[in-house]
Amino acid sequence: MEYLQIISVPAIATIVYWAVNLIKYATNNNEKFKRFIPLVSAGLGVILGVVCYYGIPDIIAAPNVLIAIISGGSSGLSATGCNQIIKQFAKENGDKKDEE
Repeated sequence: MEYLQIISVPAIATIVYWAVNLIKYATNNNEKFKRFIPLVSAGLGVILGVVCYYGIPDIIAAPNVLIAIISGGSSGLSATGCNQIIKQFAKENGDKKDEE
């Protein structure tokens, strides 16, 4: 079952990424909310880490709940990082099109 443990981090990051995008859409890209996106991502990741630890213990590589919390939080924060990577690539490609 080790292959399932490899999936937990990207799965949590993907779920958090789409949940934050839905929240941003629901709040109409509110500037106040944008400041709290990393905190919300970490919180959602922690919640999903704990849910995976108790609900599906084979999917998360955590010997105790503290490690599940840390793993989930870092996975949630990685969703924010992925969002910024996508945003910067889109911005960079947009700048190159303007130059041509």
